[in-house]
Amino acid sequence: MNKNYYAILMAGGVGSRFWPVSTQDFPKQFHDMLGTGNTLIQKTFHRLAQLIPKENILILTNERYNDLVLQQLPEVEQRQVVLEPAMRNTAPCILYASLKIQKENPDAVMIVAPSDHWIEDETTFSKNVQEAFDFCEKNDALMTLGIQPTFPNTGYGYIEFDKTLDKTIKSVNQFREKPDYNTAKEFIAQGNFLWNAGIFMWSVKSAVNAFKHNQPDLYALFETGISDYNTDSESNFIKENYPKAENISVDYAIMEKSDNVYVIAAEFDWNDLGTWGSLYDKLDKNESGNAVVNAQTLIEDASGNMIRTANNKIVVIDSLNDFIIVDKEEVLLIYPKSKEQDIKKTLQKVKDKFGKNYG
Repeated sequence: MNKNYYAILMAGGVGSRFWPVSTQDFPKQFHDMLGTGNTLIQKTFHRLAQLIPKENILILTNERYNDLVLQQLPEVEQRQVVLEPAMRNTAPCILYASLKIQKENPDAVMIVAPSDHWIEDETTFSKNVQEAFDFCEKNDALMTLGIQPTFPNTGYGYIEFDKTLDKTIKSVNQFREKPDYNTAKEFIAQGNFLWNAGIFMWSVKSAVNAFKHNQPDLYALFETGISDYNTDSESNFIKENYPKAENISVDYAIMEKSDNVYVIAAEFDWNDLGTWGSLYDKLDKNESGNAVVNAQTLIEDASGNMIRTANNKIVVIDSLNDFIIVDKEEVLLIYPKSKEQDIKKTLQKVKDKFGKNYG
């Protein structure tokens, strides 16, 4: 296995649209959302470890999830858990981790990947990442894996690529914000748009140079800590300086501002598992079209439901269609799938009425 291969596994999100299972204290990446026996972060770690040495996989997460990471990934050492003392979006933490990696190995090439996505064909995933690594080792390139759109989704950003090049690796013309439905239809009709999955590959040198060029203030903030990184004094430097970082995504910070950006259209099935509906899409359904996790069910005249309980609870449903039914300890959620994007707002109302400990 190539010792120059590294990964940054992004595991700091809360996943509030998966409430009540996903909470601030125990977010979705640490749950077995698919009922497979492995949590999402475990599945992602082992997927990356097929190509990347385990000791070279850094887990980037919030301070409050340090113990959860170490419990669920016993093969990981504390030095691999990169802790954010404040939430500042993706650019600051990626720059911080990149500078740590560069200090350890200036020849590193790396992948930045979310910890909570669903990818079934792990062999093809590794193949696409290997193609990107091979390119990044030889070129000053910022690369991303784009997903072939299957319908005009308005919940994802899009990547517009140069369709004049008949190559697997295509140059990116521009990144496009989440579109309205008609614009998304136009994107798909044009044939040179991919969903932005937030998966990036680059050499550590290219990444750091991109930050240095496009985000000089952010780079200067973290550059002053280089002597502290990978030493006992790193934690104090980060606690003092990390909260000063601008709240900015890596897309805005470097990808949209650089002219050396490339994309590979992923050949594997992908789902960002962002909502209960997206989870429903990926689970096996029973004869009534209901997706069931952990429950024992008696169902009459009901279909299209997402049903999840703990400990094989018996669930009886009659004459209910296209609902999310989630039972978790003190909270029972019965919610129309068509309104799943509003669960985040509903969670806030629950907190306001019953207390913050419910979210």
